[in-house]
Amino acid sequence: MANLREAQKRMTRRLLLESGLELFKAKGYAATTVDDIATAAGTTRVTFYAYFSSRSELMKALIDERLNEALQRVRSAEHGSTAQDLVATVADGTPEAIMAWLRRTADNWPVIRPIIRIGRDAAVIDPELTDLVERWLEEAIGDIEDGLTAAGRFEPHQRRFRGVLAMAQLDFVAQNWDRADWKLTRDQMLDELGVSWVRLLT
Repeated sequence: MANLREAQKRMTRRLLLESGLELFKAKGYAATTVDDIATAAGTTRVTFYAYFSSRSELMKALIDERLNEALQRVRSAEHGSTAQDLVATVADGTPEAIMAWLRRTADNWPVIRPIIRIGRDAAVIDPELTDLVERWLEEAIGDIEDGLTAAGRFEPHQRRFRGVLAMAQLDFVAQNWDRADWKLTRDQMLDELGVSWVRLLT
């Protein structure tokens, strides 16, 4: 019986997260209320508050859980979260490894992009969410720095900034690829991005 209750709790929480994400995408963060999310999940405001103390807490969970899951990031005492695959890719440093990682990441853009966009919109409205997405990007920059350190490439003072440049490129392309007219196919775009990453990181 206890196992059934736990399964129901997990399902309710998952429904709240999914409903919140879908409503944030459809209506925007500002226009979505706790009541909207609870109703869409087939539950009540009281139940919502049993899982999340506020709409912003649900947004934090989307970043912390859904975004990290899509990018295979795990908890890290040093960085908050880490993607060992990214660290290993940067340490490897071959064009093939870097291109393969970028292609796998691009395959997840449809999941990643809306969460990051909503997170940035939410930060404008809820002060407690300020820099929520940027803190996550800092963790990814830390992974690149760790990979460069493991490989012994570049001077220590260069490693973090090269990570900043690489992630800034990736973030901009990921957020704008679906609405920009860059006269490139997806493969051409990834090839160009890969060339840039190889120059920056090797």
